[in-house]
Amino acid sequence: MSSEALSTTLFLVFVAGTLAITFWASRQNRTAADYYAAGRSFTGVQNGLAIGGDYMSAASFLGIAGIIALSGYDGFLYSIGFLVAWLVALLLVAELMRNSGKFTMADVLAFRMSPRPVRTAAGISTITVSIFYLLAQMVGAGALVGLLLGIKSDSGKILTIVAVGALMIIYVVFGGMKGTTWVQIVKAVLLMTGAALVTLLVLGKFGFNLSSLLHDAAQQSGKGEKFLEPGLKYGTDAQGVWGKIDLISLGLALVLGTAGLPHILIRFYTVPDAKQARKSVQWGIGIIGTFYLLTLVLGFGAAALVGTKAITAANKAGNTAAPQLAKAIGDDLFGSVGGTVLLAVIAAVAFATILAVVAGLTLASSSSFAHDLYAHVFRRGQATEGEELMAARIAAFVIGAIAIVLGVLAQSLNVAFLVALAFAMAASGNLPALLYSLFWKRFNTTGAVSAIYGGLISAVVLVFFSPVVSGAETAMFPKSDWHLIALSNPGIFSIPIGFLCGYLGTVLSKEYSASKYAEIEVRSLTGIGSEKAVTH
Repeated sequence: MSSEALSTTLFLVFVAGTLAITFWASRQNRTAADYYAAGRSFTGVQNGLAIGGDYMSAASFLGIAGIIALSGYDGFLYSIGFLVAWLVALLLVAELMRNSGKFTMADVLAFRMSPRPVRTAAGISTITVSIFYLLAQMVGAGALVGLLLGIKSDSGKILTIVAVGALMIIYVVFGGMKGTTWVQIVKAVLLMTGAALVTLLVLGKFGFNLSSLLHDAAQQSGKGEKFLEPGLKYGTDAQGVWGKIDLISLGLALVLGTAGLPHILIRFYTVPDAKQARKSVQWGIGIIGTFYLLTLVLGFGAAALVGTKAITAANKAGNTAAPQLAKAIGDDLFGSVGGTVLLAVIAAVAFATILAVVAGLTLASSSSFAHDLYAHVFRRGQATEGEELMAARIAAFVIGAIAIVLGVLAQSLNVAFLVALAFAMAASGNLPALLYSLFWKRFNTTGAVSAIYGGLISAVVLVFFSPVVSGAETAMFPKSDWHLIALSNPGIFSIPIGFLCGYLGTVLSKEYSASKYAEIEVRSLTGIGSEKAVTH
């Protein structure tokens, strides 16, 4: 059996299994709490696995391995940033979110403020960030299938993106949070197993000597020792001062973005209490930290055994480095049959990764539309539970369609890079509003709306006028050039703008409710009253 046929078979087996889980979950979804939060029935360990499955996206498995393979030391900055970010989520957000809200991020903000403008802003921000993140997964899907099935035509890759979009819509519409969570748990186990297997084989090839691996990677890269030193991709002399600013901006976005990501925040509502929320983050950190250590071996292993020329020949952004490494190490150790099998296994794992993450993102954005915008803004809290759930399912279709169209347009961009943009938007709009709401007594409606819109709009505008969209060979529109600033990641400007807008909006408004802050402070710190319905 060819690698294409075998990988397709394994992928179809995974799809069949996850569709069965989705069908089972659909029969358990009777209330809004079942659909949005899986009835708060998952343990900390289960939710920790699901967090890992939700977080270790195509950007982690395909994008980071590719960036390390092409850029060496600088590529590993993504792994470090993604991992350190969980400390912010653990210490500042996880427990307080679980105690303060109900289904979405906006529940926390709307509790002590005027609900309609706050929910509108939070809903728009959630959908925007989720679509950018979805975009990265779609690009990864197109690149992966193009390599594995030998699809070189644009129409073939477009069909792949459409198929992935259709599957994610099915998971969300029918399975809700319970089905999506079990898909993410299965995917996390598969991904850790597959990544650990390839890592062990690569280390075994070099006698479990990391120095030998790094030496060979540096030699094969064509860049020598510079491959193992900072400054090859970020902060280079050629980039000048803007390159150094861009590096700081990327670090800020990665470290602060996780605590504002909508699809991560809603995971804290699936556990029964704050203790399990903390436990789930701790398990998530352990799983994610181990995985990112494995990406170090995967990336440098790809550079050493595949070579940067072969990687860029298959995909300019390096998104196929991990599957190429699996084929190379399999061929070397077990012959062509072994290489074919290993490539198929890693391909199926990557497919599973993409599907699980896009399902989580689609659920977060469709839930926010239905719960925040439809039920509380458009219907002013008068929508029935059934109407709200129907709105969530319709939103999943629409958001999926938007993600498919944008995924087709952005096929030339590195997926890890795209995710970093989503992180910057989350850190610029969502995080300031959340932190101010949880820790600042004086914070009010004007401040919340100003923080979300100010941070989000500044991030989007800076990206639109950056080399990411135009003016570069790898831009979304490479033949056009309207970029005004040589900054690829907007975080260094947009994050302070978000915090500043929140501060100015608050101090320039006289609105203030001491009793509401006191109530949310007690609830967030103790959990008392956290099971009450959020009526705003």
